[in-house]
Amino acid sequence: MHVKIFLQLIFVSFFIQTTVLAQRDFFESSRSYNSTRVTGVVIAESAIGTAVTIGLNYLWYKKFPHSRFHLFNDNAEWLNMDKVGHATTAYNIAAIQSDIMHWSGIKPGTSALIGTLTSLSFMTMIEVLDGHSEKWGFSKGDMLANIAGCLLYEGQQLMWGQQRISLKYSYHHTLFAKYYPQELGSNLPQRMLKDYNGQTYWLSFNIGSFVSSKTDFPKWLNASFGYGADGMIGARTNPSEINGQKIPDFKRYRQFYFSFDTDLYRIDKTSDFSNMLLKANRTFKMISPTVEWNPEQGVKWHWLYY
Repeated sequence: MHVKIFLQLIFVSFFIQTTVLAQRDFFESSRSYNSTRVTGVVIAESAIGTAVTIGLNYLWYKKFPHSRFHLFNDNAEWLNMDKVGHATTAYNIAAIQSDIMHWSGIKPGTSALIGTLTSLSFMTMIEVLDGHSEKWGFSKGDMLANIAGCLLYEGQQLMWGQQRISLKYSYHHTLFAKYYPQELGSNLPQRMLKDYNGQTYWLSFNIGSFVSSKTDFPKWLNASFGYGADGMIGARTNPSEINGQKIPDFKRYRQFYFSFDTDLYRIDKTSDFSNMLLKANRTFKMISPTVEWNPEQGVKWHWLYY
């Protein structure tokens, strides 16, 4: 199944954070357990979770025949871009949910655990819905990627009490979607969610977190390793024609990147409000010069890449 639904969950979660928490009268994190905030969050998220489940079932899955629960092996699709997307989505939902719980006055360790379990529950719910759809099925590969993203978040909280390594997303326009807009998107928002050729996923290391705190090394500077793929019109192979239109013979290949990045929320600030806004940079990579390597063209330099 396309990673678009999972990315939408990131946007929903981030919307909660930037609307509910951005009310300045309520913004500062509570120093102790705040039952009013916890109750509000539980009610809001329960309503949203119910709406998402019903919406997916009736607006998405209803388009396709239902079936008995079954497994589906999609590990050979999209050069594994969807799997990296699953891990990235799971990681970021866990991080955002943990922030919301911390804002409610729940202790950091408990907040992180709630965030991790919430993310895993969301992702598992989608996989179960997939398992009852004739078009897809419950993917073990997807589920392993979901678990990996959650473990990356929770493991760092247990080990360091902070996130030194994050999973980020970036997107750039490609020419491939115009050949198959039904599959890869017909406009920018759709292509950002469906066109794997334009998506890049980054494992971003905050350098300052690994060096002595006594140094003057910038706290906000990251080194990022990215993964992408190119030349994909179909999931496993490229069709020779679509709706009678011949498709050029595109070579499918993987791409690997190195780039510098930022964690802007680590910059010393006086406002918790600005800190919350800058945490968008924890999910979306900053545009910057980038080195690429791929098996078709070798080493490439991008003055600016996103």
